[in-house]
Amino acid sequence: MGMKKFKNAKESQVVLSQLMLPSHSNFSGKIHGGYILNLMDQVAFACASKHSGNYCVTASVDKVDFLNSIEVGEMVNLKASVNFTGKTSMVIGLRVESENIRTGETKHCNSSYFTMVAKDENGNNCEVPGLILDSVNSVRRFVRSIKLKQADNRQENLFGEDNFSMDAYLPLLEKHNAKLKL
Repeated sequence: MGMKKFKNAKESQVVLSQLMLPSHSNFSGKIHGGYILNLMDQVAFACASKHSGNYCVTASVDKVDFLNSIEVGEMVNLKASVNFTGKTSMVIGLRVESENIRTGETKHCNSSYFTMVAKDENGNNCEVPGLILDSVNSVRRFVRSIKLKQADNRQENLFGEDNFSMDAYLPLLEKHNAKLKL
């Protein structure tokens, strides 16, 4: 059976619901951010593997802002969907919401983007099916991923070890909580 060249995002969407237990909490009774990141990584892995038909590894995680803390006893729902497909990589969009079981009230806790790379049975990168864009939202997400990738490359060039010009940034440092000792 040959690989299907294009797939719909709906075919590989994954939702994980998990009850938050006291063992997942920190000293202030809130759920550990690291525990949530672990769940996010699992759901991104499941979604990317489902889309590609191969196991995947996490290549990078775009910033994760914890918008609302999560309480013990809340239900956490993690939703993962393929936003972008490259040759061997995929960007998986994740949304994390918590739900108060008694009141039904939901909070948006964070969103993030995981770049996952598909691997064959020998551990080599392998091609992934493309993405069928069937809504304005799917086009928006796909283009957003392209633009973010381009911006990342520009940042890397600007702040690479070989071409960083410190003197240009010294005035900026004066406004921050740092002491220069060179």
